[in-house]
Amino acid sequence: MIVRASTEADAGALAAIYGHHVLHGFGTFEEVPPEADEMARRRQAVVERGLPYLVAERDGAVLGFAYAGLFRPRAAYRFTVEDSVYIHPDHHGQGIGRALLGAVLEACEGLGLRQVMAVI
Repeated sequence: MIVRASTEADAGALAAIYGHHVLHGFGTFEEVPPEADEMARRRQAVVERGLPYLVAERDGAVLGFAYAGLFRPRAAYRFTVEDSVYIHPDHHGQGIGRALLGAVLEACEGLGLRQVMAVI
């Protein structure tokens, strides 16, 4: 397994993984899974801010993704981000989330971000 920066080409896999969590979980606070083009737009918004948006991949298949997004827009929170981690349902319990979150935290530290919030 490798952890790498996501690309626009990952949008379909991101939508499939996230869509599963929308339909079968409670953490997304969404009711309708977004399409690949919407996931591409969301990904691009994170990347344009210079924040990490990573995927875990094995044999060309995306197993999960994680990113850091703005926590709040006010200036006082400029060093604070919120992390999100989503794993393909067939690959839970394999350490993928741990690897992705570790890489996101490392990237955030390199950016000088001081707090990473996990809202569950």
